[in-house]
Amino acid sequence: MTRTLYYLFDPLCGWCYGATPAVTYLRNTTNVVVQPLPTGLFSGDGASVMDDDFAAYAWSNDQRIQSMTGQPFTEKYRANVLANRQQLFDSGNATAALTAVALTERERELEALSAIQKARYVDGLDVTSQATLVGILQLLELEEAASLFVSSSEALHAHIQARASHAQALMQAHGARGVPTFIAETEGGIQLLQNSAIYHDPQALSRMLTD
Repeated sequence: MTRTLYYLFDPLCGWCYGATPAVTYLRNTTNVVVQPLPTGLFSGDGASVMDDDFAAYAWSNDQRIQSMTGQPFTEKYRANVLANRQQLFDSGNATAALTAVALTERERELEALSAIQKARYVDGLDVTSQATLVGILQLLELEEAASLFVSSSEALHAHIQARASHAQALMQAHGARGVPTFIAETEGGIQLLQNSAIYHDPQALSRMLTD
């Protein structure tokens, strides 16, 4: 039986960025199928304004993630994203861009997610902006996905909702809260994985699924 890992995430989630090395190692070294599912946690009703308190909380959390994982959070990000009071904390556009990739070149969605994370946390770009996201997709030569994203078609929005519903159903069924959440489907059934170890040891996720 093919082993599948449902990776429940939000593109603006710092801990998901922290989990990227573990997910990348898993994909590169095992035959486990990774199925990304954006939950919509920070879009729609979950979006918020970036005020001083939120920015301070986020930066403190980001420093903790960096110390645990080595994933960089730069001063560009702090100055251009966290200090920008015109920029909402809203993952709706990034989720739509990733869903467009999932519909056109599914195997490259995690690559696109990593590029969006780097653009935000390293380069300090506004990944809530449609123009920024189109540029990222074009740099990855994901032209079909970029066109679908800009079209904002009914089919795209239906798929966004379907994936969020799937993710939320999995979370509810397994008592999961927040992102990232990892749920494994193996010959032994479906189970929620405890992910705390992966931030210190990127190989831990692979061992959970292959040992």
